[in-house]
Amino acid sequence: MIKVEDIQTYGKEHLETVAASASNMQSGVQAIATAYGDYAKKSFEDTKSFVEKLSGVKSLDKAVEAQTEFARSAYETFVAETQKIAGLYTDLAKQTFKPYEGLVSKFVPAATH
Repeated sequence: MIKVEDIQTYGKEHLETVAASASNMQSGVQAIATAYGDYAKKSFEDTKSFVEKLSGVKSLDKAVEAQTEFARSAYETFVAETQKIAGLYTDLAKQTFKPYEGLVSKFVPAATH
């Protein structure tokens, strides 16, 4: 038989779980937005430096060398930042759903051997 107190307790736990999940999600989204902002700023600064360097070159060989160096550096930075941001998304998902683990465990029967 279900008691009114059980329903109230479940409702309170559910509300607390939703609040914790929302808080975790907010923190995670903020971290992701910061990472995107940092990457955009770095990319802008790197491009600015490249343009300044390119404007000072006197030969085609040096221009090609500068372009190659910039492309390699931009690619490496892109890969590193993409991996970092992907990790932040993974952490966001884990932290957002973590509060629900305890709630779900109450309703999922333990595996029998």
